[in-house]
Amino acid sequence: MLPVAYAVLAGLLMLPLLVNLCCPYFFQDLRYFLRVAGVAQRARSNGKRRPVRTILYAFLEKVQQTPHKPFVLFRDETLTYAQVDRRSNQVARALRDHLGLRQGDCVAIFMGNEPAYIWLWLGLIKLGCAMACLNYNIRGKSLLHCFQCSGAKVLLVSPELQAAVEEVLPSLKKDDVAVYYVSRTSNTDGVNSFLDKVDEVSSEPVPESWRSEVTFSTPALYIYTSGTTGATLVLRTKFSASQFWDDCRKYNITVIQYIGELLRYLCNCPQKPNDRDHKVRLAMGNGLRADVWREFIRRFGDIHINEFYASTEGNIGFMNYTRKIGAVGRVNYLQRKVINYELIKYDVEKDEPVRDGNGYCIKAPKGEPGLLICKITSLTPFNGYAGGKSQTEKKKLRDVFKKGDLYFNSGDLLMIDHENFIYFHDRVGDTFRWKGENVATTEVADTVGLVDFVEEVNVYGVSVPGHEGRIGMASIKMKADHEFDGRKLFKHVVDYLPSYARPRFLRIQDTIEITGTFKHRKVTLVEEGFNPAVIKDALYFLDDKAEMYVPMTEDIYNAISNKILKL
Repeated sequence: MLPVAYAVLAGLLMLPLLVNLCCPYFFQDLRYFLRVAGVAQRARSNGKRRPVRTILYAFLEKVQQTPHKPFVLFRDETLTYAQVDRRSNQVARALRDHLGLRQGDCVAIFMGNEPAYIWLWLGLIKLGCAMACLNYNIRGKSLLHCFQCSGAKVLLVSPELQAAVEEVLPSLKKDDVAVYYVSRTSNTDGVNSFLDKVDEVSSEPVPESWRSEVTFSTPALYIYTSGTTGATLVLRTKFSASQFWDDCRKYNITVIQYIGELLRYLCNCPQKPNDRDHKVRLAMGNGLRADVWREFIRRFGDIHINEFYASTEGNIGFMNYTRKIGAVGRVNYLQRKVINYELIKYDVEKDEPVRDGNGYCIKAPKGEPGLLICKITSLTPFNGYAGGKSQTEKKKLRDVFKKGDLYFNSGDLLMIDHENFIYFHDRVGDTFRWKGENVATTEVADTVGLVDFVEEVNVYGVSVPGHEGRIGMASIKMKADHEFDGRKLFKHVVDYLPSYARPRFLRIQDTIEITGTFKHRKVTLVEEGFNPAVIKDALYFLDDKAEMYVPMTEDIYNAISNKILKL
């Protein structure tokens, strides 16, 4: 009997080892699923409570627990939880008493990064009102469109954006919109001041009855660009690559957020002896390319990268909890039992999913990119876009695997490898088709970016007269003190890219334009194409016979246009 007991005990002790050998990510997958399930359970529980436990209650708990802890750091200014709480109480009272707002109303905010943004939002939440976050870079018709989508009747504006708001003021007044500067005075006719009204009201807590109708489905924010919330938060007016690590040291930062090309800009800064002298332990974000990922941790230390995939309006997301370089997450067996998502085959040229003879979508096999879709259910809802019913409908995919089913169309191509790691492949609009093959701009950019003289690269497809599809072109920013080497780049793309994916044309630019979320702008580049008579930047053409990128001439352009030179 005793030997049997020893055998059972030995088996139990060996079980974790055997599981780890057979399924090396089992425990990480299990831990991640339990963590997500726990968050979901708490969310459901908080949603059933009355009054409902929203993010405001989490903030107020912190106010009670640590009233004097720094909540927001901005330049040399420090605001504690208690200070922000009192200021947001004043905001709620001023909005109610002076502007006549009540729960369910919406206020649009047109400001840059500053502490006022936070206590204005908390004040609105305390009143049961939603806040529409307008991008301070937009102007004219774009500004009016974003404002009108939210349904707001009040606009709070930073006085620094006076010129922008005065440009659209006649249209706003025509729609009976009340406009206020977040200041104590105003020198614009038709625009009032707001802070003087905030100053004169009480900072005492506001009654819960002011937000008594708020539930988990009540809008709190209308977001036009990505955003985040945290505990102690450090703000800067604008991102500065050269000052980034100095700011991290100054404020003892432990967690950073990145988007798009942000970490590449940090890697492109001149190296310093104190590059690893910081307390940052975790970086969270998306859009990080594998080559930048490796360079970032090599240079700045073993920072845990939590690359994730998600969208503000989407009903599906992934997190790279295993630290697999380049991946955005894993196919978690347990999660997939709860959330119904798939990658389906997509026709880039027709810009639509591939369907079989019965009219149903086809699942993409492992190792091949596919369009990410997720079934719309009560657990994974898709609420759509404010003021945009047609855009909302475009994101819904019907009759996917059976008649009547409904899925959210992410608009993103992802790929699942044979180890069940998930990789972002490309945006549907960015991927182009050439020679009957799909070309992912991110994959080509990753490859070209490995060349030693390339600092930054933006890949896109351009039309060629008399040819179907679009051919690859790359805009390149050179590293300082480096010269373009057409032969080296030719050898590199031939070694690492299939013929259809190699950029046929290059455009050397001093700067590469980016969006407000650090993504490359491509529309203008696509429109301008590769005509040397139009483009003043240096252009190059991939010459297979010369085995190098050669200067693009009008003769080459004409030969391509007249189909004398075959591509």
